[in-house]
Amino acid sequence: MSMNMGMIELDGAAGEGGGQILRTALSLSMITGQPFRIINIRAGRSRPGLLRQHLVAVLAAARICGADVGDVAVGAQTLAFVPGAIRAGDYAFAIGTAGSSTLVMQTVLPALLFAGQLSRVTVTGGTHNSMAPPSHFLERAYGRVLASMGAEVDFALRRFGFYPAGGGELVATVQPCAGLRALDLTERGTRLHGYAESFVAGVPESVARRELECIGQGMGWSEAQLLCHRLPLEVGPGNVLLLTLEHEHVTEVFAGFGEKMVRAETVAKQTLERARRYIASGAAVSECLADQLMLPMALAGAGSFTTDALSLHALTNAQVIARFLPVRFEFEAMGERRRVRVVPCNQSA
Repeated sequence: MSMNMGMIELDGAAGEGGGQILRTALSLSMITGQPFRIINIRAGRSRPGLLRQHLVAVLAAARICGADVGDVAVGAQTLAFVPGAIRAGDYAFAIGTAGSSTLVMQTVLPALLFAGQLSRVTVTGGTHNSMAPPSHFLERAYGRVLASMGAEVDFALRRFGFYPAGGGELVATVQPCAGLRALDLTERGTRLHGYAESFVAGVPESVARRELECIGQGMGWSEAQLLCHRLPLEVGPGNVLLLTLEHEHVTEVFAGFGEKMVRAETVAKQTLERARRYIASGAAVSECLADQLMLPMALAGAGSFTTDALSLHALTNAQVIARFLPVRFEFEAMGERRRVRVVPCNQSA
């Protein structure tokens, strides 16, 4: 996709200094064929360098495109990644901890859209923890936007993996895609459905009921919109609360996670606050989906969306994407919303 085949140099300490810089670079290196070197990996974090989930993302990307990554291990703060050709296949990657399966999945999925044949990816590890989007978000929110852009990805959650036990299993089936269509996602449209689910494993059901009661009152929802799910004991202990808003053009999922010493009502109220901020803003997508949309939109070469908030994540992501693809992002404030636009760079510049 790009003419510049020199090694792209990245500083992992830039912007929010987390794992996003690495994940975006891996995805785009696979797709564009451009090698990169990154230093100061996750310099902004309390435990800098590659954690297990980041190492698995690197090894997964390397396997899918036959990349050379040298001798890389947990704790590494530098990495050189020299990609080969993307290969379709049936892949399985095990994190072996509660590290996020969804973040590993999101690293390799965009590349497999360009593999030319159907692929299946199974990732085992954490599926529901507070540091990453839960698998339901991938399936309902991210997957739906990809579908609107012409990409078919099917997600199946085989088993929940909570922190700290992990052991979850997430499977994605990826159809090859001729190219992503540009999308203007500036309005969410009419709300078609709204519902909340609380999943409990090895935790009293009363916790789920209290969370749902709080959401029901806050949203003015009926019993039919409040769903309680008891999971097998051995999956636990764990609790996740999901609030799903399905609109004409987009579906949003807000998640809250039960923790020791945190009241069920507190978990529900925090989740409610994020959903309400989104609802009040009138934006098409929320802060988390905005982060995830930037890469597919950049691959489409054009497009725009409105969001209720822009994280430092998103701004950092925009800078990394611009190093690999001939696009730039424009950000514009519109009252309670932010508008993000992908603009193709002038090829002659």
